[in-house]
Amino acid sequence: MSDDSNPASPASAGQVRRVGVVGAGTMGLGIAQVFAQAGYDVLLHDTSTAALDRARHGIEKSLAKFVEKGKLTAADRDATLGRLTLADALDALTAVDLAVEAVVEAVEVKRALFVALDRLTPPATLLASNTSSISITVLGAATTRADRVFGLHFMNPVPLMPLVELVRGQATSDATMAAGVELTRTLGKTGIESADYPGFIANRILMPMINEAVFALMEGVGTAEAIDGVM
Repeated sequence: MSDDSNPASPASAGQVRRVGVVGAGTMGLGIAQVFAQAGYDVLLHDTSTAALDRARHGIEKSLAKFVEKGKLTAADRDATLGRLTLADALDALTAVDLAVEAVVEAVEVKRALFVALDRLTPPATLLASNTSSISITVLGAATTRADRVFGLHFMNPVPLMPLVELVRGQATSDATMAAGVELTRTLGKTGIESADYPGFIANRILMPMINEAVFALMEGVGTAEAIDGVM
C-alpha cells in the first residue's frame, strides 16, 4: 500500500550512497560508524554540538580498537572517518538516500522528526527508525511516504552485534523491505523481518525472560550472581 500522491519509487539498496543518521547518542554513533565502515557517506546530525563531539570521539575510539585487534587497517580507519560528516542542522540531510532516526524513545518526538524528514528529503528517500518498540505504522502515518518507512532496529553495541530487526509497518512496501535486507547485508549484519507488533521480536522475547529472572530472585531460587551466571 502506498500514497498515490507521492508516486516516486523508493530508493533501492543499490541506489543508497548517502545516509543520514539523526541522534548522536550511543545507538546513533554506532549506526553512523557501521554505515561509514561499509563505504557509505554518512551525515550524523544532532542539535547538540557537545553530543556530536562525543560521538566523533566514540567512533574514533571504537575504530582504534578494531585496528588494535587487527580487524581493520589504519587506512580503512582513516577512510571511514573521512566518510563521516557531523551536522548540527537537520537541513544537512536534504540530499540523503536513507535517513535513520535514533533519537529518544518517545513517540511524539519521533513523529515530529518524521514529519520534518518527509518534508526535507527527496520523495524516493527511505526513512527508517531504530526504535525498539514504537509502532512503525504510526511513524509512517506522519509522512506522505508510509510505503518507504520501516524499522531498522540495531542491537547495542552496534559495531559488534550482528542482528538487525527489520520491521514492516502496515503500509511498508515489499521493495522497501527488500532494500532493508540488502542494506543490512552490505553492513555485514543479519536482517530478520518482524511484523509491527509491540516489542517486535527481540524485546517481546527478552522482557518476559528479564521478568522471570526477577521473580526467581524474589523467590530465592538463586542469588543475582547465580541467575546472571546461568543466563
